[in-house]
Amino acid sequence: MIWTWVRVAAPADVAWRLLTDLERWPEWGPSVRSAHLDRGPFGPGARGRVETAVGIELPFEVTGFEAGRSWSWSVAGVPATGHRVESAGPAACRVGFGVPAIAFPYLVVCRIALARIAEIASREAASRPRD
Repeated sequence: MIWTWVRVAAPADVAWRLLTDLERWPEWGPSVRSAHLDRGPFGPGARGRVETAVGIELPFEVTGFEAGRSWSWSVAGVPATGHRVESAGPAACRVGFGVPAIAFPYLVVCRIALARIAEIASREAASRPRD
């Protein structure tokens, strides 16, 4: 896998929720129009369907999962993007996307998604009530 990363001014849990809430994928994913699970929660072995920005609906399966840290998937049976969140303290993290080497041009799309995630997560963290 080839990885690209962004630093996010938000706690890791805020970024993780964005990465695992399928209803929010279209907010940050330029290639996603919608996504849903067939049943059950998002986690290891979860299956569902993702509709691409051009209207093609494809099956997916979560193939790797470490709660709060990372997940990967296959789309239409093909290994796809890896997603990772690493804490950088109580109010910051880094988020990374990895793609198989053969799909390295897709890193351009990943960079757009990461910039959107950084913006959304930072905004949500700033609006959280302070302790």
